[in-house]
This record gives sequence, structure tokens and C-alpha cells, in this order.
Amino acid sequence: MNELLRQLLFLPEQRSSLAGEIDWLHYFVIVVTMGGAFLITLIGGYFLIHYRRRVGSTTRPHPGVFARPALFVETVGLLSLGFVFLTFWNIGTRQFVDLRTPPEDALDVYVTAKQWMWKFSYPGGESMISALYVPARRPVRLVMTSRDVIHSFFVPAFRIKQDVLPGRYTTVWFEASEPGAYPILCTEYCGTSHSEMRGQVIALDPADYERWLAGGAASTPAFAQQAAAQAEQERAAAEPTMPLRGQQAAARHGCFRCHTLDGTLHVGPTWAGLYRSVVPLENGGERIADEAYITESIMDPLAVRHRGFLPVMPSYLGQITPPEVAAIIELIKSIRDVPRGPVVPWDGVSGGGAPAPGGRTTP
Repeated sequence: MNELLRQLLFLPEQRSSLAGEIDWLHYFVIVVTMGGAFLITLIGGYFLIHYRRRVGSTTRPHPGVFARPALFVETVGLLSLGFVFLTFWNIGTRQFVDLRTPPEDALDVYVTAKQWMWKFSYPGGESMISALYVPARRPVRLVMTSRDVIHSFFVPAFRIKQDVLPGRYTTVWFEASEPGAYPILCTEYCGTSHSEMRGQVIALDPADYERWLAGGAASTPAFAQQAAAQAEQERAAAEPTMPLRGQQAAARHGCFRCHTLDGTLHVGPTWAGLYRSVVPLENGGERIADEAYITESIMDPLAVRHRGFLPVMPSYLGQITPPEVAAIIELIKSIRDVPRGPVVPWDGVSGGGAPAPGGRTTP
């Protein structure tokens, strides 16, 4: 019966010690609600037919004729709903407590979620990304936190799902019933690569798990190595590239209020085609827009003013981190072949025209 219901409801296989118990509650809720809906349909149909106004009838049924069965049905219905509620509450509370109370011999694994990967750390010092190695038939407790936003750790085959919160620790435990590889999903929208924040629980026989602890992934069975390779591919797909990180950092610090990526004119120089180009300076001379120039322009923009632009950019010294600067430089490198719009310096002379945004002259 369990297998039939599981397949009818398109549920994954049960691969943890509590998965079957959770599924039976699921079946119970569905059967009770569907049965209740069917019963209400039957009762409504009975009243609709039995107490309908017949053709040619000029009399109305006495209110008591309808009130007595209706009162009986309402009483029975309310008592039944109360019983069903208490039953659901009792079973659900017990399961909630069970999922929060791991056995004494549970193995602790520390989980850190970040956009967009899962990092697993073991008491012995091992650390893995996107691949959680655990011994089968032994309880494992996950101690989880987030570095940025709310995530949700979900393993469908184990029937466990737990929100992971920044600044707080939450726990959940499971016991894999047999060796295998089981997908990990994030089920709380956490950003642009949310759907790619995946991983693998790799459950090993106790002997294989001990060999993994001693010798790494190369000593694990073939299915575990394939699952680890898949987890690494998924992590690489979800991990943002350096230019994407630079775009995110630039948006976070408000750089796009003055700079563009497509070569159009704006308040500051466009970043399109900027890298390794020759930049004329306001105080005379020229500079090559390499890593040193871009970094100096961010930290001390008044020292290396691009000719033709007003000195409106503030210093980001102490406000932007070195990794963010490196990412922004990689972003600028990635669009070095995008054509730039012409820069027409404004020399302040009336014949040169009025300054447009960014210090350029209007026709």
C-alpha cells in the first residue's frame, strides 16, 4: 500500500529512518481531506434533491423539517473536525519533536549556506563544498547557519526541510537507510542562481566512510565519485564568475549611477572599452587604464582625473573591499571590446558649448 500511494503521489523513494512515518501522515491528511470533501458533496447533494421545491408546489416545508437533520449534521461535522484536528496536531507535534531530537550517538556536521553553495565541515577538520559525505544507518545532526540570506536545506529522499538563517543556528537530523547519492535542494528563493544551489548527500557504508575519512574521495565507491563530480559541476554552474561578482559589487556601491557598460555617455567615463585604453588626464599627460590606474581611480579619484569629466566621484577608500575591486576590474576587462562613445572635453570656453552630464559638450 505504501509503495502504491507513494507512486500515485509522485513522491521520491524513502531513504531515511523517518521518511516512511512522514509519508504516512501525508497519506492520512490527503485521504481524510478527500474523504471529507466527498462526504460534503454527498450531503449537499442529498439536501439539494430531498428539499428542492417541486414543480407546482405552493407550500413551503416547515423550518423544523430542515433544521433537525441540518443541526445533526452540523454537530457531527464539528465533532469530526475537532477530532481530525487533534489527531493531526498530535501526530505532527510528535514528528516535529522527533526531527529536533537526534539520538545521542549522532554525528555532527556543520553546514554553512551562501549564495549559491552548501559548505559542510566535520569535527575532524574535513571540509567539503556541495558534497555531504555521511555514514549510512547512523544518525547525522546538521548544525546550520547562513552567511548572507535565508536558504532552506531540503533532501527529498529523506523528507527533511529546514530553513537556514543568517545570524542563527538551526538543526535537523536524519539517518540514511542505505548507501546512495541523494540530491540537496534550496527551497527558499535566495537570489538569481537559487535554482542552481544544489548538492549531493553521499551516504556510504560505515567501512567506506572510514576509508573516505582516511583517504579522500578517491577511496570511495564509483557511485560516490560520480555524485561528487556532479556536485562539483553544479557548484561551478551556480558560483558567479568574477565579472558577475564585479557587476554585483558595482551595483551595490552605486557605480552605475555614473558609469555605463554599453559605451553610452553618462556622468563618468563608460567602462566599455576602458581597459588598456589611453586615458587623457585633466592635469596633462596620459595613463594606460590598467589594474593600477583603475584601483587608484576608485580609491583616490581626484588624483587621476579623466579629462572632460567633472570631479564628482567620491573616494571609496575604506568602503570597498579588495576582492570587490578585483571583481570590478574583471568586469571592466570583460567589456574591453565594447565600442565607446566619443568624449568631447569641455574646456569652459563659451564657444565649446554648454557642459552636458559628465562634462561633455552638447552640439
